Amino acid sequence: MSEYQITLKPVYSCPASVTETPDDVQLPEGWILAWHQAETLKALRNPEIDVVFNTAMTGDGKSLAAYLEALLTATCYVMGLYPTNELARDQMQQIQGYIDTFHPPSEPRMNRLSGAELEAYAEQKGSSKGDAIANRSYNSEILVTNPDIFHYLHRGAYLTPYDNPDKLWQRIDNNFDLFIFDEFHVFSAPQIASVINTMLLIRCANKRKKYLFLSATPDEQLLEKLDRAGFRYYHIDPVAKEKYAFPETPEEAVSLESQNWRQVTRGIDLNFIPLESAFSASELWLKENQEQVLQYFLDHPQSKGAIILNSIASVKRLVPIFQDLFQSHGLTVGENTGLSGQQTKLQSLNCDLVLGTSTIDVGVDFKINFLIFESSDSGNFIQRLGRLGRHSDYIKNGQKINFQNFTAYALVPKFLVERLFLRDAALFEVQENCDRNFLNQAIRQNYRQINDFSGYYRRWGIVQSFNLWFTLGKSTIKQQYAQSRETLKLQCEAVFESSLKKAAGCAMRWQEDWKNLSGKQGNPIFIDASSFRGSSLLQCGLYDETEPFEQDRFKTYDLPGILSNLEIETWTKAGFLRELQATAKRTNQPIAKGRFEHCLAFLKLKGYRAERLNWKFTYAGNLEGIANQWKVQVLVGIGIQQPENAWVREINQKVQKQGLVAYIVPYPVLEVRQRLQLPMHFALYPISDERSIHDGTPPYSIALGQAALLLDTLAYRLKSKGGEVWIC
Repeated sequence: MSEYQITLKPVYSCPASVTETPDDVQLPEGWILAWHQAETLKALRNPEIDVVFNTAMTGDGKSLAAYLEALLTATCYVMGLYPTNELARDQMQQIQGYIDTFHPPSEPRMNRLSGAELEAYAEQKGSSKGDAIANRSYNSEILVTNPDIFHYLHRGAYLTPYDNPDKLWQRIDNNFDLFIFDEFHVFSAPQIASVINTMLLIRCANKRKKYLFLSATPDEQLLEKLDRAGFRYYHIDPVAKEKYAFPETPEEAVSLESQNWRQVTRGIDLNFIPLESAFSASELWLKENQEQVLQYFLDHPQSKGAIILNSIASVKRLVPIFQDLFQSHGLTVGENTGLSGQQTKLQSLNCDLVLGTSTIDVGVDFKINFLIFESSDSGNFIQRLGRLGRHSDYIKNGQKINFQNFTAYALVPKFLVERLFLRDAALFEVQENCDRNFLNQAIRQNYRQINDFSGYYRRWGIVQSFNLWFTLGKSTIKQQYAQSRETLKLQCEAVFESSLKKAAGCAMRWQEDWKNLSGKQGNPIFIDASSFRGSSLLQCGLYDETEPFEQDRFKTYDLPGILSNLEIETWTKAGFLRELQATAKRTNQPIAKGRFEHCLAFLKLKGYRAERLNWKFTYAGNLEGIANQWKVQVLVGIGIQQPENAWVREINQKVQKQGLVAYIVPYPVLEVRQRLQLPMHFALYPISDERSIHDGTPPYSIALGQAALLLDTLAYRLKSKGGEVWIC
């Protein structure tokens, strides 16, 4: 299927020597720490180090390095923060395996908290979410949760108006010694700013804690901010320290193994498939080559594989095609996407082939020897390729099955293949052997680089700081935290190179503007700026009739994705909630309903469109004056145009009433994306006004919610004159 193939050498990780391993470390029989694991343990024990970065390769045991101290002693309480529920669930199983193997002197109590579990637990106990968090955290030596909950509990989101603002975070921060952030490279500037602000709050209001970031590479903006804040950090980088080996021959591999080097990844045949830069190119290629994919499984019995795509809709359209094809040969096909139910995701782990999206590549430990993947940028490419070659075998029906080979197909833009293979002094020759480090460097230098939004911290990170500082001034705790509050102010202003006074002035102006626009109290811009991943007024409740497990049919999805790809039928909120309650009673399983409280609309998902359907936002007035203000604004009266859609008028009536946090620029979407190097899933959409409603390509672009704040930090690059302007 490809003429551009290279072979990646296997990767071996250096063991820690006897002198590099702390004397008190007692490991299970036959276990030897990797160099990076011993270094991580020593760094976390070092009182002169606050923050540790471990950038060992995927599959090299970073999780063991993170929880080793908790396994060896009964005095280290750990909070593990994972960006997806699937990864958190996977890590819990892995940690439990370590507990069963290490038999720590006092077995740590481990619990998990997600939004849905938190709500279900609170309902079951008849308590508030805050009480549920307190109960779970106070009865855990290891708490596995997500950075969203970590963010919001430090901002009083789970409290009643009568609670002290520090009721939750003061005791939790006192209780836990180590905070672990896994797969941190998947986050962008708003989330990094949140973590920095929370770390500053903990230090100013409590005491020094330990932080461990497990990541592909440390974010340069994060390192710079840690320097400014006076956090002492240490980077454990096995690549820089030459702690990986890439044997050329089986004999070299045997020699390494005799010296206790551990194999991290197996040798991989990597094929590059050049495709046109079109939205559906990968989906079309897979349809055309489905027989060749099947043939791989027939030629290599007992193989297990994954196909990772960028689009949920593409996966949903392809799954039945591959299921029909594979079923006649006794092979199973599953799916794993953000719209897949929990049971469907769990079942996919046991299928011969799984099709999925980012829910696969962000850390879930699939045991596969065959991989097809598309990617949106260099980091995404490296992340997804890292899913392959981590395991040499798997268990099927109680029997150990050994993989015989490892093969990957990278579906990439033509320009990348040209840069890697076809230009003068090309980096690769067909059939060449190379090591993983060289490949990663080549991909980073020649594939798409996305914007890091470095301007976000000064403009909007300081708004998050103001929110925390303001809360410490509440009357019930003001005296207790007087000195902490002043210290937090000084440190935040130094880190984000801005002033809380300026942020306060902006917040007051946004609040006044919103009241003048709507006649209501509130501050939509401030809410988005203070959030972790942003808020969405266009989120809809979905009843997914295509979901086989009825308790998993209740989902949420943003309206733009629905308009593009889903066949739906409108429903009422009352009907939706009645069905939810009936299903919960019928299945005897609680279904969290809090996430549906503020949904724009409620819809029945009937199926997925065969092709993506175009649509655009509209504005009844003239957008020229709004766009020329070059700032984040709250707009009312935004509508939707999609002539082929029979139900869009009903949805429009609701959308037009919403006050949407927005940034509008006077350029088409494609131009803005290219000039600003925006991420693939960045929430930027076409919009027309009364003068351009009939234009084939809308002349304006609109970013919504947190994306509007991010665009604000870059939009000056689109202006014909001048430099940056302040946010308000």
